[in-house]
Amino acid sequence: MLATQLETLDYRAIDREQWLHMYQQMLKIRVFEEHANELYTSAKMPGLAHLYIGEEAIAVGVCEALRKDDYITSTHRGHGHCLAKGATMDRMFAELLGKESGYCRGKGGSMHIADQETGNLGANAIVGGSAGIATGAGMSIKMRGSDQVAVCFFGEGALGQGLLYEVMNMAQLWKFPIIYVCENNLYNEYTHHSESTAGSMKARAEAFGMYTEEVDGQDVRLVYLTTLRLVERARRGEGPAFLLCHTYRYHGHHVGDINRAYYRSKEEEQLWKTERDPLQILAGWLTQEEIADAGIFEGIEKEVRAEAETAVQFALHAPYPTPEEVTKHVYV
Repeated sequence: MLATQLETLDYRAIDREQWLHMYQQMLKIRVFEEHANELYTSAKMPGLAHLYIGEEAIAVGVCEALRKDDYITSTHRGHGHCLAKGATMDRMFAELLGKESGYCRGKGGSMHIADQETGNLGANAIVGGSAGIATGAGMSIKMRGSDQVAVCFFGEGALGQGLLYEVMNMAQLWKFPIIYVCENNLYNEYTHHSESTAGSMKARAEAFGMYTEEVDGQDVRLVYLTTLRLVERARRGEGPAFLLCHTYRYHGHHVGDINRAYYRSKEEEQLWKTERDPLQILAGWLTQEEIADAGIFEGIEKEVRAEAETAVQFALHAPYPTPEEVTKHVYV
């Protein structure tokens, strides 16, 4: 089922404040990532980061359809998922900088942030690596008789990982309440998906008899309302679903991937930034439909940027873990 027809979805049924909240959440992710990039380029952040700028509508649209006690698993490009599920910028920046006040006490860094209190079971640096964790969460929900839902975020590159197919097969057989969200940003690192992924992405899930949807991942309205239906379906015990979201990362594969001309053009990047930007799409619709005045977005931006600046300063001045910390939370 292709959920791209705007007229089939009643956007006005959603409260104005919720749409503005989604805009704020998307902007928060973008501003966070801008600061993360600055921390890396100014040599204040160890390791690499994989920026989520351009893909904000997926994390926000999906997580807005979830409850706090629902689970998600994330990817190496996971800052957006973490923020959308309820994490705060100050503790996230602290984690990126290896500080004790970070979500994993500075041990996880950019690619391994987890936040149990908001149901985030963790990011994963291995492509498709969290699929088993998310499916295990779905199995736990089924065994406990809860009405929770699990969401597994992954990029289209994970469609080349056997683990994903093993757990999707299990989830469909046993009707686990899990939604597999494929974020197709077109590129497996530096390779266009057409050179690495044969056939139809959607058909791979359909082969298991799994319910599937396909949406424009740049439109948070489509992502949210489609996910809402999939979540309600899962809570009713109707089993897993596969949601294919088409999107685009504005920056490189990671913060060090600056010269991208050898695998994609500047014209392509500019096209997505100017014509397919998720923030502009939502703000433009809210303004056009007279749901919100254009001036309100300036106030939201001022508030978000002030929050981000305060969070960065918190992280920069937070203490590092003590040497004794190295042996804590080690199980093997």
